[in-house]
Amino acid sequence: MHNNPHDKDGDAPDPPEGQDGPTPDGPRDAGGDTGQFTQQVRQQQVTARVPESVARGVFSTGALIQQGNHEFVVDFLVTVTRPHQVVARVVMPPGIMTSVIQAMQQNVEKYTERWGPPPALPKPPQPVQPPPIEEIYANLKMPDDVLSGCYANALMISHSPSEFVFDFITGFYPKSSVSCRVFMAAAQGPRLLDSLKRSWEQYQRKIAARRLQLGLPPVDDQFSFNPPSGLSTPNDPDRPRRAPDPDDDPGKGDRPHSP
Repeated sequence: MHNNPHDKDGDAPDPPEGQDGPTPDGPRDAGGDTGQFTQQVRQQQVTARVPESVARGVFSTGALIQQGNHEFVVDFLVTVTRPHQVVARVVMPPGIMTSVIQAMQQNVEKYTERWGPPPALPKPPQPVQPPPIEEIYANLKMPDDVLSGCYANALMISHSPSEFVFDFITGFYPKSSVSCRVFMAAAQGPRLLDSLKRSWEQYQRKIAARRLQLGLPPVDDQFSFNPPSGLSTPNDPDRPRRAPDPDDDPGKGDRPHSP
């Protein structure tokens, strides 16, 4: 999950998480004499295909972030006209979220080093009682072709003085491919980073509460990653504790975070 992807003949550099391939570990019989077998393949791609339908990308002025039990959903919005619209939906597994946050953090820092802090946006007024998720999405227009979203298990981020570019990638053998490309104004970068951090912390609290209910020992990190700078884990001794929230039902979707 690194920086500066550039299109060339419909390709973009693949993230360093890509693996060597194909390098099978050897066939394994999956069904006796059935003739079926499985094999583990490692893939290393130097490029990721950029389909023509994705190359132009979409522009977004904000995002809503939800977590389920097995995925994070990022809905990119356009809010300059009414009704507000969801222009892209990206679905990612929890296992890559710390890498996503780290990549975003590094890009904001590199942007600041080169051009100074991103322009500050005025903070929108916060309602006394956040609206329920049903009300939020009732006021959004979501085209049918966006409902199911685009899956991604890797991300590349680049930036210019005026915008951030996000290439969400499916890193599957035999060819990695960009599944969604999103442009955001540079001023939106820090807001998106803050929302990702808050959403990840909420997810970690939910996992910790579920393990407690099941009588399982706590873990420092659900996915054995080091938390990004400034991001604590549920079992950090320096982290402020809070009483369990009855609304933290592991079976329900969580309230979306909006930059």
